[in-house]
Amino acid sequence: MNLREIGLQVANRRADLGLTQERLAKLGNLSRSTILHLEHGTLKDLGAAKLFSLLSLLGLGISMHGEQKKQDALEAASQTASVSYKNKLTSSDLAKSLASGKISDAIFPYMATLLDEAPLPMIVSAVEAAANASNTPPKAIWKNIDRWTHEMRSPRAAWR
Repeated sequence: MNLREIGLQVANRRADLGLTQERLAKLGNLSRSTILHLEHGTLKDLGAAKLFSLLSLLGLGISMHGEQKKQDALEAASQTASVSYKNKLTSSDLAKSLASGKISDAIFPYMATLLDEAPLPMIVSAVEAAANASNTPPKAIWKNIDRWTHEMRSPRAAWR
């Protein structure tokens, strides 16, 4: 597989996840121009570390040994959000909040922890899982996340 073919896969996956080129660039710590050129097959080179990080973020990979079974994305995200708290955020509450755009006072701290501290590939996977479970377009969930991170004044660079 060459960089042009990878770029097509990245473009398709980005669209499937409801991500704009700009948001993907921020999440991947790349420039929008890099994403644009990668997707259009005009990027000459992208270092292995950057490429593998981007593919991981999108839940894509280059495998020589077949696919590994993925952990349930919503369950993993809810566990990560709950690590500092006595009670656990349920995966169903997480999915409902992501899809509806509403965060109850009881789970607000969990969501802040998730958005500020969870690995970005985990958040991308949770968005996809919540979208699939609720038949909500991923773009709508990304808008919710964008609104929340601004309301929370998240310090994470990916959300600025």
